[in-house]
Amino acid sequence: MIVARIVCIAIGYVLGMFQTGYIYGKLHNIDIRQHGSGNAGATNTLRTLGWKAGLLTFAGDLGKAMLAMLISWLLFRDKYSDGVKLLEMYAGFGAVLGHNFPFYLKFKGGKGIACTAGFILAFYPPMAPLCLLLFIVIVAVTRYVSLGSILVMLCFWIQLLIFGQLGHLGVNPGLLLETYVVGALFSIMGIWRHRENIKRLIAGEENKFSMGKSSKTDKKDGGN
Repeated sequence: MIVARIVCIAIGYVLGMFQTGYIYGKLHNIDIRQHGSGNAGATNTLRTLGWKAGLLTFAGDLGKAMLAMLISWLLFRDKYSDGVKLLEMYAGFGAVLGHNFPFYLKFKGGKGIACTAGFILAFYPPMAPLCLLLFIVIVAVTRYVSLGSILVMLCFWIQLLIFGQLGHLGVNPGLLLETYVVGALFSIMGIWRHRENIKRLIAGEENKFSMGKSSKTDKKDGGN
């Protein structure tokens, strides 16, 4: 199943490179990476171009991870029926990699949170409500999108462990450990992509989320 894993990552990466925010911006003669936090994620698109652009970008980033997983499932559901769930996971991770590091944009993409949300919804939906609630509460209380995103990544992995041990994920028991490892890679990736935000949070210098016009200080905000 090694080749299948590689194929699924490749499928995810190709679809992940579809940068919804960047493409939407270009259609409006704006390079989204030159504004706000400087990346092509949904949060930065929302802050720079408004709610419509932000929601479209979020939906696109969400959907490309789900589509990658669907394609992988269709390709391998019969040949690897016991391991197809794990293969879907690799496809989702590939989508995050493609979103974060698109080669045609000099590996300058987003931070993968919306992509990861799409993966969670497709992989095991019951994990989504707590992640969403946590994100909303943290952002509402602190107005730090980056902090909400970081905590969501931790929440996802903890839930993955719990549901996995309870036997609810639909994963072959022999592949559970690998499932946890790949899940950890999602979380590590998401947190690592926010490393500059973490430094600013610790220093008390992180900008709070607002819908105001972008400015030079907006570089401190953490888009996804």
